[in-house]
Amino acid sequence: MPDGHSNRASVLPKLITTFSEGYNLDKFRKDFLAALTVAIVALPLSMAFAIASGVSPERGLYTSIVGASWSQHWVEVASRLAVRRVPLSS
Repeated sequence: MPDGHSNRASVLPKLITTFSEGYNLDKFRKDFLAALTVAIVALPLSMAFAIASGVSPERGLYTSIVGASWSQHWVEVASRLAVRRVPLSS
């Protein structure tokens, strides 16, 4: 069982802790450009899938945005579980 003392890094958002681990503005710009490229490709593709499925293009946009948010949430949860270290015995 944990002893009640928490590591500060375990309660801070991952965005904040990555900057202290060497992530800088240049890397952020590159990541932002990559995310923008993916969005430019993925959003029209999701609209095309919606039209091909017989629903309105807006539903495809909603689905892609909700799906991306949902998957990002679980990536964040998995990264927190992977770095958390809890002693097995006291």
